[in-house]
Amino acid sequence: MFNDSVEITVSSGKGGAGCVAFRREKYVLQGGPNGGDGGKGGNVYFKVDNNTHTLAHFQGNKNLKAQNGRQGMGSNMAGKSGEHIVVVVPPGTQVVDVESGEVLLDLLEDGKEVLFLQGGRGGLGNVHFKSSTNQKPMYAQPGEPGVTKVVRLDLKLIADVGLVGFPNVGKSTLISTVSNARPEVANYEFTTLTPKLGQINIGDYDSFIMADIPGIIGGASEGKGLGLKFLRHIERTKTLLFMIDLASYLEMQYQYETLKQELEAFSPLLAERNFAIALTRADAMSPEEAIEKTNEFLKLLNLSPVSKSRFAFSEEYPVYEQEDFDKAFYDSSKPAFVAPISSAIHLNIKPLTYALYQMVVTERK
Repeated sequence: MFNDSVEITVSSGKGGAGCVAFRREKYVLQGGPNGGDGGKGGNVYFKVDNNTHTLAHFQGNKNLKAQNGRQGMGSNMAGKSGEHIVVVVPPGTQVVDVESGEVLLDLLEDGKEVLFLQGGRGGLGNVHFKSSTNQKPMYAQPGEPGVTKVVRLDLKLIADVGLVGFPNVGKSTLISTVSNARPEVANYEFTTLTPKLGQINIGDYDSFIMADIPGIIGGASEGKGLGLKFLRHIERTKTLLFMIDLASYLEMQYQYETLKQELEAFSPLLAERNFAIALTRADAMSPEEAIEKTNEFLKLLNLSPVSKSRFAFSEEYPVYEQEDFDKAFYDSSKPAFVAPISSAIHLNIKPLTYALYQMVVTERK
């Protein structure tokens, strides 16, 4: 099960009470107070673990509480401190205050551990209240209460490249072809019901992460389809690959403009991300028809095909590449490249991964 949002209650431990006690020994008169201090309540920490991928483990355990401190004892013995609790979450988790909506923590780095709630302090024993006028104090402090917060954990996947497209345009097929991810692939819409991550290896030492986001439709930013639920997962993604279906009954212009509008309606920042365009399912028609439709789409965007591709895209089909998209200052209002692809026959798949990697490297600079 994939869970990307869950509401939990976390509480730090209460401090232990101080002790009222007096020294009582044979031949020792008026031994005086010797009540120990209470132990400190346990803290609540959040820790990022790269081996955790969803929030599903919170479904049956939504009340998390650190241990209370133990009461102080006689002979000046302090109570034991309560054990801390460490809440393990996947990278990309935000901790949001349910009451105010404020983002309290944004947890990204693997292994990072952050103190979230302090445990209550232990109360002082009566030994601290002895004075010249009060030789027999009968008072010790109670422990301080812990802190309880109701928070919502929102998971936003961290990927270098996010796939954006209507349902059934070939996103799952592409990511299963180029990476180790194995999403369900079938000939019907909304096959992918949960986001999937895949690692694409470039040579022996270089790689990037691609996210397959469930299909977006018109009105996704208003809650239609699955888009609103999963659009959050491309908020952290710096590079987007628009996937436009050459063989769809939907016009290519409509697909492209709808995707752009939904991204902008959901988050204006998303609409400014660097992007490229893959024209999918080129194998579903004759090469002549695919070439014609590709040229029509490039003309629609006021783009001209390049005479020779730097990334070895097939010369049989028209391809657009922005000249300087390997530079940090390239024009992000235009696609870095536009190329027809087919995962089924591996048309332009290798060049696509190299070109995307170049975009990722440029973004990382």
